[in-house]
Amino acid sequence: MRLEYTRSQRSFREEVRAWLAEHVPKEPLPSLDTEEGFAAHREWERTLHAGGWSAVTWPTAFGGRDLGLIDWLIFEEEYWGSGAPLRVNQNGIFLLAPTLMEYGTEEQKARFLPRMASGEDIWAQGWSEPGAGSDMAAIRCRAERDGDHYVINGQKTWSTRAVYADWLFGLFRSDARAQRHQGMSFVLLPLDLPGISIRPIRQLNGQPGFAEIFFDNVRVPVENRLGDEGAGWRIAMATAGFERGLMLRSPGRFQQTAKALVALYRANQARADRDPGIRDAVLRGYVAAEAYALATYRTASRIAKGGSIGIEASTNKIFWSELDLMLHDTAMKILGARAELLPHAPEAAGIGHWLDGFLFAQAGPIYAGTNEIQRNIIAERMLGLPRA
Repeated sequence: MRLEYTRSQRSFREEVRAWLAEHVPKEPLPSLDTEEGFAAHREWERTLHAGGWSAVTWPTAFGGRDLGLIDWLIFEEEYWGSGAPLRVNQNGIFLLAPTLMEYGTEEQKARFLPRMASGEDIWAQGWSEPGAGSDMAAIRCRAERDGDHYVINGQKTWSTRAVYADWLFGLFRSDARAQRHQGMSFVLLPLDLPGISIRPIRQLNGQPGFAEIFFDNVRVPVENRLGDEGAGWRIAMATAGFERGLMLRSPGRFQQTAKALVALYRANQARADRDPGIRDAVLRGYVAAEAYALATYRTASRIAKGGSIGIEASTNKIFWSELDLMLHDTAMKILGARAELLPHAPEAAGIGHWLDGFLFAQAGPIYAGTNEIQRNIIAERMLGLPRA
């Protein structure tokens, strides 16, 4: 593959780099899984929006720049390279927004997308339930029709960002008599409605990055349904494709981690070289991150010509989640006992982020559909193998 940029793309990269150099906070923001940090990250989303950078591929009418996927990949490379904050509204901008573009009415797009782009509304994801994780067809949380409203009862769990978010998009069973993959509807609802209770779930680092959500006769207007009633499974699978494929985990994220890993190895080479496998792991991690970037550029080019990502989203998801694990596991080996220092420890200056990244990477093979499920999808739908 020969990767060349046009003059306009090179100019765009320079524009992005210059803006980020001027506006990225000089000091890291507090964790977005704290109330203070969530507010600070929301303010950063507003700063991005004011500069026209919150959603570069969106139509200008909704707060974007109407640019293509290649431009988005360039933006992401510069974004991650600048050390900019994590995107607190990634569930909305990278997952829900493409789904809204495809299945939403014009009224829904005008209602939700501008507020999403500006950071006024931060979105949480409501997929998993007790007994329905990767097997979303087992969802039981009910949305029963009552005139022009749904009455929602049940529970969601592992809802990312739900502790402080404003809105939730989720899958709810609107026809209890339908078969497993049918009778579900895709519903959007504000998290301050009467009857909603939110219980934080603490991650390995002690921060409440997830939540359980309990619904007790929660009334949601039918106009908040995305797509047709009972068509939720098909719409949710489109969202999952965005999550596993291009949008949620851009190559820039892993390229920057791989570059940081090389720098960490060089700074600790004398100790690291006592284990001959470490140098090899650093090299393999760097090459894999670059390979993922090139493969993503190829996919983006194909989509720009009218193609689609399809089932290969599952291969992407396995690759980037296991790459993230490998990069951070290698960093832990380089750091040795120092890797166990919490980020706020005085002796952890400059290295504490590796532990945070390592802990978060453990979830990669689980969220967005477990890697075991993705391998089943690849075996059955890509390779045509029989079920075991």
